[in-house]
Amino acid sequence: MAAKLKTAVLGATGYAGCELTRILLRHSALAKPLLMKREAGQAGQDLADAFPALSGNGGYPLEPFSIEKLKQAGVDLLFLATPHELSRSLVPEIVRTGIRVIDLSGAWRLRDEAHRAVYGFKDQASAGEVMDQAVYGLPELHDTEIVTAPVIANPGCYATSVILALAPLVKAGLVDRSRGIISDSKSGVSGAGKDATPRTHFVSVADNLSAYGIFKHRHLGEMLEQLGLASEELIFTPHLLPIPRGILSTIYVHLSRTMAAAEIESCYRKFFANRRWVRVFSPPRLPEIQYSLHSNFCDIGFCLADDGRRLVIVSCIDNLLKGAAGQAVQNMNLMYGWNEAEGLQ
Repeated sequence: MAAKLKTAVLGATGYAGCELTRILLRHSALAKPLLMKREAGQAGQDLADAFPALSGNGGYPLEPFSIEKLKQAGVDLLFLATPHELSRSLVPEIVRTGIRVIDLSGAWRLRDEAHRAVYGFKDQASAGEVMDQAVYGLPELHDTEIVTAPVIANPGCYATSVILALAPLVKAGLVDRSRGIISDSKSGVSGAGKDATPRTHFVSVADNLSAYGIFKHRHLGEMLEQLGLASEELIFTPHLLPIPRGILSTIYVHLSRTMAAAEIESCYRKFFANRRWVRVFSPPRLPEIQYSLHSNFCDIGFCLADDGRRLVIVSCIDNLLKGAAGQAVQNMNLMYGWNEAEGLQ
């Protein structure tokens, strides 16, 4: 019987980290993951302390993080569900041990220095070495590179919804980029992370809808780089929905030529042929958050104006799964030659 892959999770007490742990625990090719925390804290802490819904299943102990402990445990793959600053400081040393990394933070996603500036990184030589090895972990675009990468930069949740919706058309030259692209995207509150802020308190979110991060959101750089767009060609406006999870992006484009709906649908279906986790809806049906919730699907639909030149695309994902933990496991499945759906169904 083949030995099972040994994984570890640093940051399991966050929303995405907990979702990731749930998936890893049911993955047939994995040993029980080693769950780690950055702070030493008190002895005997368990993931069920943070998420009582996990109680009664034999326990999920949280151990203080150390690279030596990773090596002693024989860990093959480390998942980081940590702030980007912490990932940036840890990964160079981890990579030198030969342990592969899937990083759910924004630490390694961006190539352009101007785009990285939104994170305030102070790059050192070791960080540059990691950037040279890191692959942007969007399986539908980079599956070949993901297989051999020592570091996977798991995409941002908003970025996943927008890039997948636009890539087939942009890469086929069907978008009139001179007319600009607008993405109006809305996310549930879990996308802001577990630590409460004045913006994410119940009294601020309930019965409300608000825009934020206009022209400055960190995921914008990913969209521009992965789609090959200039900053003036895409306007991205994120909004906070009064729901726990889910993203809906409504994207407005002008086409470079007059097209029929059947041509556009064919473009999407050819681009995503044999891609397990993208569902293309036929007009007039459009995705809704409830359809992709608690799944690793990205649902894409569209509506074409009567003039055949104006197009509205709707893209939906669960921000904690296809936008974070589910996509991380999808990347792992590619890295080790497993079915992309393993552990995610």
